[in-house]
Amino acid sequence: MNNNKPPYLARIYSVWYRHMLVYTRDLVSNGLPPFLEPLIFLAGIGLGLGKYIDEMAGMPYIQFLATGLLVTSAMYTAAFECTYSTFIRLEFDKVYDGMLAAPITATDLLVGEILWAGSKGFFFSFCVLVIIYSFGIIPISLSLLTPLIGLITGLMFAAISLFVTSYVKNINHFNFFMTGFLSPMFFFSGVVFPIQDLPGILQPVAEIFPLTHSVRLVRMVCIPYFEPSLLLDAVYCVLITLIFGYLAIYRLRRRLIQ
Repeated sequence: MNNNKPPYLARIYSVWYRHMLVYTRDLVSNGLPPFLEPLIFLAGIGLGLGKYIDEMAGMPYIQFLATGLLVTSAMYTAAFECTYSTFIRLEFDKVYDGMLAAPITATDLLVGEILWAGSKGFFFSFCVLVIIYSFGIIPISLSLLTPLIGLITGLMFAAISLFVTSYVKNINHFNFFMTGFLSPMFFFSGVVFPIQDLPGILQPVAEIFPLTHSVRLVRMVCIPYFEPSLLLDAVYCVLITLIFGYLAIYRLRRRLIQ
């Protein structure tokens, strides 16, 4: 029965394309809030505190903050996509039941889900980058690679969020993930201030946060600068994506075919 299945990439693309069509039907209401949120934070905090803080980590504070916000937009949009949106498609709208009636597997569906969330990370990092360019906050150089860091960040948080979704039975439980994990990570991953300014006992915790490594990578291409330790940040992001992606697919695949 499955001998005539389309090629693997075509199956993955079909999932991505389906989500893209649904998302772009109401692009303004879907895309504007995740786009505006980091800009409002940049204006409210960056312009306000920027009057009192001349430099941070060797750069103007507005630049320090802006470079970090380039990947927080990718983190939040991927996390929301693979928590609330995935859960609604799974439990309420029963979208996946219809999709699995097509010649695709549960694994194809979930990989496409992760890639879709990653591409949203790419898109929103690019949008925020354009605005930051328009204000002359960072130079146009290697920072053109920022959307690729947004893609990596989106894929990583998509995998983590899908793993969380595999355990959730009530949509309200996502509040624990958003408030107890994403919000603290936003403030303690080097976005608002360097993690070196944290108490010594908290610095190892900050190193565990996935966002810490994305922030370092995006600043590497925005400033630009390079340190050999940044290779470890890249490896960390890849490993987290692969490990949590595998675990999420393993758990949700069983849930989908029940």
